[in-house]
Amino acid sequence: LFRQKRKEKRQKRKLERQSKLDFNNEGNDRKRMRREVVPSTLRLIVDCSFDDLMVLKDVKKLHKQIQRCYAENRKAFHPVQFYLTSHGGQLKSNMNENDKGWVNWKDIQITTEHYSELIKKEDLVYLTSDSPDVLSELDEKKAYVIGGLVDHNHHKGITYKKAVEQGIGHAQLPLGNFVKMNSRKVLAVNHVFEIILAYLEKRDWKEAFFSVLPQRKGAVPLGEANDSSKHALSGKEDEDNDSD
Repeated sequence: LFRQKRKEKRQKRKLERQSKLDFNNEGNDRKRMRREVVPSTLRLIVDCSFDDLMVLKDVKKLHKQIQRCYAENRKAFHPVQFYLTSHGGQLKSNMNENDKGWVNWKDIQITTEHYSELIKKEDLVYLTSDSPDVLSELDEKKAYVIGGLVDHNHHKGITYKKAVEQGIGHAQLPLGNFVKMNSRKVLAVNHVFEIILAYLEKRDWKEAFFSVLPQRKGAVPLGEANDSSKHALSGKEDEDNDSD
C-alpha cells in the first residue's frame, strides 16, 4: 500500500511538471504567433463546383484535402483569405456526417455562391496546369482559384476550359522551372494551397515546392539526377489525389 501511494505521488508530480511545461510552451507559441503572423491580402479559393463529376470516394478525398488546407492556413505565418465556393451536394453532406466541426471553422468563408458572384472578374486567376501562362510571382491583390476536383483522368483540361469560357485569368505554378517530376504535373488541392502558403513565407518558388511536395511524387531539382536517396523531401503526407 505504501509503495502504491508513493508511486501515485510520483505520477502526480510528473503530471504537474508536464502540465507546467505544456503551459510554458503554449505561452511561447502565443508569443511567436503575436510576433510573426502577418495575414496576406491574397485570396485563395477552392472551387467546389465539380461535385457532380465525382464519385463519393473522391469527394471524401477532396474533403480530406480541404481539411489539410484549413489546418495549414491556421498555422501559417502569412495566412491567406480562404474561400470555399459552390459548397453543397455530396461534399457538404460528407462534411456534415464526418466533420460536424466545420461549421465552427474560423478565418474561412464557406458559401454556396460561385466565386464570380463574390469577386470581380479582373481579380480572378484560375490555377490550372493546362494554362500556357506561368506564374513568376504572386499578386496579393488577386484571387487565385484552385479546382476542387479529384480524378482528373476523366476530366482533363476542365479547369482551363472553364477559365477560358468565363473570360478570367489563368496560370500554372512554375513547377517545371524548378522541379523534375516522375509523375504528371497535376497536384492535389492541398499541395497547391501549401505551396502558395510556403511561397508567401519564403518568397522563393524552389524552396516552396521542395518544402511541400512529397517524396513519393519523385520530385527532384531540375537538372539533377533523379536520386531520391540524395534528394529526400519533407515527409508530408500526400493525400494521393490530384487537382488541376
